[in-house]
Amino acid sequence: MTNFLVKTLANAAALLVAVWLLNDITLTGDSTGNKALTLIVVALIFGVVNFLVKPVVKVLTFPLFVLTLGLITLVVNALMLMLTSWLAGQFDLSFHVDGFWTAVLGGLIISVVSWALNVALPDRKD
Repeated sequence: MTNFLVKTLANAAALLVAVWLLNDITLTGDSTGNKALTLIVVALIFGVVNFLVKPVVKVLTFPLFVLTLGLITLVVNALMLMLTSWLAGQFDLSFHVDGFWTAVLGGLIISVVSWALNVALPDRKD
């Protein structure tokens, strides 16, 4: 359970960095607490999307992974971020990614920050 909370908070931090660096990824709210709660819920949605949808997409696009030497990962990450944005809209959360190229850059930022945080916060076997 602790590992799940740490991964969710790492996703939330990575999403926050992407919101901070890119103007076209927006997180709005009337208070800091509301924004923090929205960010945590979006991080949960992002985690579920990456857990359930991303492996299926990777299997279906495996020939493209081989053909592009893995560069298609940037597109897959962008699509997962755009799906998260769409789902956040369906749940009436104030998180939005505006455009495919913003999602590509946002996915890259989120991947780098998540990787760094996961290196700094090793897995615990609880």
